[in-house]
Amino acid sequence: MTNPFPNAEVVGQAILSIVGGMEVVQSRALRILAENGITPLKADSWYPLTNLLNAFRLIFEKIGPSTVRAIGRKIPENAHFPPDVDNLEKGLRSIDVAYHMNHRGTDPIGGYHYEQSDRRSAKMVCDNPYPCDLDLGLVEAICDRYRPKDSLWVRIEHDPRSCRRRGDASCTYLITW
Repeated sequence: MTNPFPNAEVVGQAILSIVGGMEVVQSRALRILAENGITPLKADSWYPLTNLLNAFRLIFEKIGPSTVRAIGRKIPENAHFPPDVDNLEKGLRSIDVAYHMNHRGTDPIGGYHYEQSDRRSAKMVCDNPYPCDLDLGLVEAICDRYRPKDSLWVRIEHDPRSCRRRGDASCTYLITW
């Protein structure tokens, strides 16, 4: 995984999502992080984004995309997020704010761009350097947490027309509820 933001750093608090997402194999998570220079892992320390992206590459290759997705689902539990989020739109918009709260050193650094499509649908364009499986898990977690009371479900689909895994600049997720 290439890092278009070589001077960027990520706060340890956000990296704790890896350990949380790999609950069953936390020692393996810590070992992969250590192999990539993220040791000791401290919540208030900053680490090179390149090292974290290398750790994600190893997790994807050695353990699989479902683990990367599970890590994404843990991000809202671990990373710094803005307060006063109380509905789905605010929740999805907060992802970009949280992303910038947990990264420093390069601006712009990509992000999570929410666009309302109509009353019950939206899209999220992710042009950050993280794997798309991580973004999918993160968007799923926010949608689960803030699903509107009048919706039985929130559906998230990866738009096949844009995917970073195949070299595109962004991934787009179509969200309906």
